[in-house]
Amino acid sequence: MKIKLLTIGKTDDKNLIQLIDTYQKRLNHYINFELEVIPDIKNVKNLSKNLQKEKEGELILKKISATDQLVLLDEKGKEFRSIEFSKFLQKKMNSGIKQLVFVIGGPYGFSKEVYQKAQGKVSLSKLTFSHQMIRLFMVEQLYRAFTILKNEPYHHE
Repeated sequence: MKIKLLTIGKTDDKNLIQLIDTYQKRLNHYINFELEVIPDIKNVKNLSKNLQKEKEGELILKKISATDQLVLLDEKGKEFRSIEFSKFLQKKMNSGIKQLVFVIGGPYGFSKEVYQKAQGKVSLSKLTFSHQMIRLFMVEQLYRAFTILKNEPYHHE
């Protein structure tokens, strides 16, 4: 299985980029992982929230193949403890899917079309974080999940 993390817009903070790269390299020791950034939509100030979500949704759906399993990072999604999340990933790997795609949407969430295509929603917290920070948190949680599955000493329960 391959895991892809799709995000809208680039990260400008060099410290976050460095940390994301660190965890991404660690994660690639366990699984084929890709972080793909969809460029920001131009002139968003001239768009309504719904139109922005629709345009971002079109870009997201272009990156999804028919065989991908799509999981949205969404405030209304299922919350996991780290060990539960590792079991969730193990089930996905055991199911034989080729690619699991997690998506971090834009500032206003996802379009109806993206929600309809998704096979699940995951919430990392009830708190709100910047999209740039969520990238780091997600890559770190994926890494943590694989260290749990391999019984490595990174996670402490």
